[in-house]
Amino acid sequence: MSSPGPTPAELRARAVAMQAALAERVTEADRLRRVPDANIAALRDAGFFRMLQPARWGGLEVDPQVFYDVQMTIGAACASTAWVLGVLGVHAWQLALFPLAAQEEVWGEDAGTLISSSYAPTGKVSREPGGYLLSGRWSFSSGCDHAQWAFLGGMVPPPTGEAGPPEMRTFLVPRKDWRIEDNWHVMGLKGTGSKDVVVDGAFIPEHRTHKLVDGYKRSSPGNEINKAPLYRLPFGQVFVRSVSTTAIGIAQGALDAYRKNTASRIAASDGAKVALDPAAQTVAARAHGVIEDLKTQLHRNFDEMLAQVRAGEELPLERRLKFRVDSSMAVVRSAEVVDALFTESGGRAVFDGSPLQRAFLDVHTARAHYANNPEKPARNLGGVLLGQKNTDYFV
Repeated sequence: MSSPGPTPAELRARAVAMQAALAERVTEADRLRRVPDANIAALRDAGFFRMLQPARWGGLEVDPQVFYDVQMTIGAACASTAWVLGVLGVHAWQLALFPLAAQEEVWGEDAGTLISSSYAPTGKVSREPGGYLLSGRWSFSSGCDHAQWAFLGGMVPPPTGEAGPPEMRTFLVPRKDWRIEDNWHVMGLKGTGSKDVVVDGAFIPEHRTHKLVDGYKRSSPGNEINKAPLYRLPFGQVFVRSVSTTAIGIAQGALDAYRKNTASRIAASDGAKVALDPAAQTVAARAHGVIEDLKTQLHRNFDEMLAQVRAGEELPLERRLKFRVDSSMAVVRSAEVVDALFTESGGRAVFDGSPLQRAFLDVHTARAHYANNPEKPARNLGGVLLGQKNTDYFV
C-alpha cells in the first residue's frame, strides 16, 4: 500500500519553509532568465507539481484552493518561480482531460514529466490521416527549459468538403518536435523563461489533442477515467487562476517588504519616524485589506464550484463569467496595491535590487498576460447580464 500524501496544511507549510531559499535565488533567476534548477528541484521534492495530477499517476488531487495558496506563498518570495509553478502545475490537470493514451505517453515512464505551453493558436494546422500536421511559432512558453512536452494551441479546419468554423484545440507535442528560441529579454518576471517555441512540421495523432469545447462542457475524454470532482471543473476556470494568482503573491511580498522597511525607516528630510506617518499607516492597512479580500474571493469561488460539481449540479453560466472577471481583476487590484506601496516607499524603492521595484516590474508584467486583461471578460459578462449571447468559452 502506498503511504498517504502530504495534507493541505503540510503543503502550505512546505511553501512557507522554502521562501527564504527562493528569495535568495531571485537575482540568479533574473540573471539566468529562467527558474534555477535548484528551485525546480525544491518544487518537485515538495510535491507541488503533483498537486493537481491524478492519483493514478501518483498525484495528490488536492482542491485547487490548496494549489493556489502554495502558489501565492511562493510568489511572495519569487514571482518567477510561482508563475512557472502555476503554469507547469496546471498542465498536469489538463493532461488528465486527454485520452488515456496521451497520459500514458507522457507519464508512463516518468510521472514527474513536466509540460510547458503556449495556447494562442498562432501555428498552422492541417488534417492528416489519423491526426494533424502542426507547424509554426508560439510565444510566451513559460518554463519551457524544464519541460519535456508542450501544449500548443491551434485551429483545426473542418474536414475537406464540409462547411463550418475551425475548431480550437490544444496539441500535445514531445520535446523532440520543438525547439526553443531564446528571446525572453523583458522588464519583469525575467526568471519565467517564457521563450518562443518553434515547430517545423510535426505529426500529432488524434489522441494527443484536446478540444476547447470539451473543456467548456466538462466532457473531455479523460473524464471517463479521472472521475474526481477536481477534473469536472471547467478548464478555463482552473487555467486563468494559474496565471493570475501569482500577482496576489507579489502584492503580499511587496507588503511584507514595505512593512519591514517602513517599521525602522527614518525620513531623510526631517528625521521623523515614517511608521508614525498616517499616509504610511493607511497604505499598509489598505494593502492588507485588499490582499485578504482577493484570497477570500478565490477560495469562495472555488468552494462554490466544487460544491456544485460534487452535488452533480450544473455551473450557471453567469457565475462562470463572473469568476472569469474576478480572476483578471485580481491582477489589476494586486497591481494597484503594489503601485501604492511602491509610491509610498520613497526614492530608495527605485534602485535595482529593491523588493518594491522588483514587485512593481513583476506585477505589471503579469498584468500584460492576455488572460489577465479584464476588458473582454467584463464586456462579455455585462452583455450576458443585458440579454446578449456569451462569446467566451474559456470559462
